[in-house]
Amino acid sequence: MLIDSHCHVDFPELAEREDEVLAAMSANGVGRAICVGVSLEDFPRLIAMVDCHRDVYWASVGVHPAHTDCAEPDEARLIELAATPGVVAIGETGLDYHWHKDAPEWQRERFRTHIRAAKACGKPLIVHSRAAAADTLRILREEDAAACGGVMHCFSESREVAEQALALGFYISFSGVVTFKNARELKEVAAWAPLDRILVETDSPYLAPTPHRGQTNQPAWVKHVAEEIAFLRGVPFAVVEQATTENFFRLFTEAGHD
Repeated sequence: MLIDSHCHVDFPELAEREDEVLAAMSANGVGRAICVGVSLEDFPRLIAMVDCHRDVYWASVGVHPAHTDCAEPDEARLIELAATPGVVAIGETGLDYHWHKDAPEWQRERFRTHIRAAKACGKPLIVHSRAAAADTLRILREEDAAACGGVMHCFSESREVAEQALALGFYISFSGVVTFKNARELKEVAAWAPLDRILVETDSPYLAPTPHRGQTNQPAWVKHVAEEIAFLRGVPFAVVEQATTENFFRLFTEAGHD
C-alpha cells in the first residue's frame, strides 16, 4: 500500500469527482492520504470529507503561509482543532517568499505559532517552504521544532537543505516534481536521501507527475512518484512502497491508531 502524505481532496477540482478519485486510489494501490488544511475557514469542509471516509483520509489543521485573506490562527485555536478525530498533524505551515517577496514578518510569526501549537499537542508539522529555505530552517531551530518533528512537504531544495532538515529530525517528502525532466538536482536528492526518512505525496490537485503533466493531479498518481524514486535509487518499487508507508506511520503516529 502507498500513502499520499499530502493532498487537497477537499478542493473543488477533486471534491466534485469524489467517487472517481477514490476508485482511482484503490486501483493504483494508494490506500490512505492526508487531506491537508490551508485555512481555518475551510477546516469544517475538510473534516466533513474526512469523517465520511475515515477508512481512507486523515486531516491536518493549519493556515497556509501564502494566505492573507483569512482568519489568523492562534496557538489555542490550533490546539483545539488538532484534537478533532482524524487530525494527525499541524499544517500546512511555513514560509513562502515566492508569492510574498517582501518576506513579511507576519508570515514568520504565523509559522512560529504553528510550531508552538504542534509542540503543545504533540503532533508533527507539515512544512511548506518556497524560496525561503534559510529562514525556514532558522525558525525551526529557534523554536525547537525537533521536539515535535514533521515533514518538509513537496521538497524541491538542495541536498544541503535536506541534510539540515534531516538533522532536525524532519522527513523529506517528494512530489510529482521529482518526475520532471529538468529536476536534476532534486532527482539527486531523491537518490541519496536515507530510505527511512522519505515520504511520497501528490500535493494534488497541483503538480501532476509525468506522464500526466498539465492535468488535474490526484492521489492515485502518487504511484508515479514512488516509481520514479525506485528508478533513481535502483531498487524495486516494492522497496520504496514499503519504506515510505512505514515512514509515514512512524511520523504520523496517531494515524496508526485509527
